[in-house]
Amino acid sequence: MQLLISSAMLADLQQLTQAAAPQEICGLLFGREGRVSARRTAKNVAQDPQRHFEIDPATLIAAERHQRDGGEPILGYYHSHPAGTVRPSITDAECAAPDDRFWLILNGQDAAAWRATEKGKVYGRFDAIPLDCFGAKGQTAAK
Repeated sequence: MQLLISSAMLADLQQLTQAAAPQEICGLLFGREGRVSARRTAKNVAQDPQRHFEIDPATLIAAERHQRDGGEPILGYYHSHPAGTVRPSITDAECAAPDDRFWLILNGQDAAAWRATEKGKVYGRFDAIPLDCFGAKGQTAAK
């Protein structure tokens, strides 16, 4: 399994990461079968948004409702580590549900994809997965 995202969407998320620094950004990824078709920015409601992220519960609940009503499924989440690596933190692992959803982590230059699992190799919660970008004509290029 890999995470596919358009190069334009990934570039847009990197710009948002840079613009919001030093605060972390966050949001939802929508799509099917590992292919991101849309994203929704969420307010970071963490007490310390420079060190942590928490997706606004109202945004998450609305997306879950929309999915239940036949809308596009939530594929996963994205957030930034503007002053760090694109590897999940211990806090990320402690807060992640083992729901097999994707986690896209960005730092303004690099990005990496992860899957939240029951017994992941990273902090017992995440497994690294390939991140692949596609262009407007559907071409892919491994990242």
